Amino acid sequence: MNTALLVIDVQQGLCEGEHDAYESQQVIGRINRVSDKARAAGALVVFIQHESNAGYLEFGTVAWQLARGLRVEPTDLRIRKTTPDSFHRTELEQVLQDHGVTDLVICGMHTEFCVDTTTRRALALGFPVVLVEDAHTTEGNRHLSPIQVIRHHNETLTNISSFGPRVRAISTEDLRIGARQFPSGGKHAGT
Repeated sequence: MNTALLVIDVQQGLCEGEHDAYESQQVIGRINRVSDKARAAGALVVFIQHESNAGYLEFGTVAWQLARGLRVEPTDLRIRKTTPDSFHRTELEQVLQDHGVTDLVICGMHTEFCVDTTTRRALALGFPVVLVEDAHTTEGNRHLSPIQVIRHHNETLTNISSFGPRVRAISTEDLRIGARQFPSGGKHAGT
């Protein structure tokens, strides 16, 4: 299996209380279904956790922990990051290379920050991406509702062609890991 699932920043501080993302509990349920599909297909499952040096999402705090209800198995990997880019100053690219990963499935939080930045960086590194269109979310902002942010990124990311590899937006229901659903065009095309 040459596919990895990246579950980005599904942490308690983003799923509860003041910063609870839009439909976070429903999104966690969909991510659990996606990760079940990934494990059943033999894909690598990687949970990525954002952290700060102090305050909000500080390493080891309750807010930093993976969200309640998120199913994590002992075979899953965890990677810590300090920027919106899950590859920047982390071992993620090396881990993917070590496991022979050529294609990525991405879901998580927040759509316009870490999901967007990691998806674009994956394309730049040559990885085709399936963005699980109903398994990423955000709080939104004063200009855009969460739904607008999610729809905008599903549309925008799938229209980027300049990197070579492409993004396909696929629902949790329609996702088939191990089936040919990655667009060609990158050095890592195909599953």
